[in-house]
Amino acid sequence: MHSRRPTDSPLLRIMWGNAFLLSVLYLLTGIGVEVARRLYPSRLLQRLSLSLDSLPARALELVGAMEPLRTAYFTGRLTEAQVRILFGITTVGVIFMLALVVGSVMGGVRYLLQRRAARP
Repeated sequence: MHSRRPTDSPLLRIMWGNAFLLSVLYLLTGIGVEVARRLYPSRLLQRLSLSLDSLPARALELVGAMEPLRTAYFTGRLTEAQVRILFGITTVGVIFMLALVVGSVMGGVRYLLQRRAARP
């Protein structure tokens, strides 16, 4: 008898797939907004860009990394492109963590409902 790997779980595959899809969509939207903002500067695109940046900025603030990042940017140790890359990586991480948490909660609820339904 062989043991199952965690990636053999259909629920885990769905969670990873959803997280990957959401990450790609978020990053493509961000790239599209940044390109549009640079080509056609407007208040709407600037606000949309700031809205997209708020997720990674808040996550970095929660772990105490936003202030050092801000200092490094304003002192010239980080370029805007490097900050964008860090924000992108942070966003992907947040989306994957959210997908795992939500998937785990839903898997737990499903397990409890199946156990309850199996009782005589």
